[in-house]
Amino acid sequence: MQYFDIMKVACDKEGLSLDEEKYNKFIKYKDMIKEWNEKINLTAITEDEEIIKKHFIDSIKVYRFPLLKEAKRIIDIGTGGGFPGIPMKIIEPNKEFVLLDSLNKRINFLNEVIKELNLDNISAIHGRAEDYAREKIYREKFDAVVSRAVANMTVLSEFCIPFVKVGGYFVALKGPSIEEELKEAKNAIGTLGGKLDEIIQVDIEDSDLKHNLVVIKKVKETQQQYPRKAGIITKKPLK
Repeated sequence: MQYFDIMKVACDKEGLSLDEEKYNKFIKYKDMIKEWNEKINLTAITEDEEIIKKHFIDSIKVYRFPLLKEAKRIIDIGTGGGFPGIPMKIIEPNKEFVLLDSLNKRINFLNEVIKELNLDNISAIHGRAEDYAREKIYREKFDAVVSRAVANMTVLSEFCIPFVKVGGYFVALKGPSIEEELKEAKNAIGTLGGKLDEIIQVDIEDSDLKHNLVVIKKVKETQQQYPRKAGIITKKPLK
């Protein structure tokens, strides 16, 4: 129970519950990350305490945006090693999650995590966001989209906003400096049917780490031509 207290404080601060059963799932998840990271590139963060703070607590802090607690169906775009989706699922087990990543090796890892942690109502799918966002069963079918992917807000918005229902939210986990990036992304966000709702500052317990949750509300349907084809989104970002 070495890291229980720091995780408990982080959860309490966001009005979330952490018990021994959930904590044990986090520890098993941490061990699986370290084991699999020797075979495939999941993360550059490999120390136990760093995994707890920079991956688990960082992911849980997404719930600082209160309406995420009400969301029933959430998709995590570019989930990588499962962040923020799996920590969010462990903490709030009654929500439905879809984890999407373009690298099949990571999906294999996530399926093992889902099985070992006995998580239900969660699926990991292999593919590109720009392809899945065109499928009827995924397009505008989610209460919320979360992403901790490294793309800038202009590119990330085109990947993510098409998945969100009108009235739902896209929440991007971003670093401390976001103003310039958001200024450049403003028109793209509007074109895709979104509107900047708020920026929530987040700090991680017992560290100097700070980041922002950029909250975009879906105010109208995304036009059918978006997202554009693979490659075009990054090569010719929306202006």
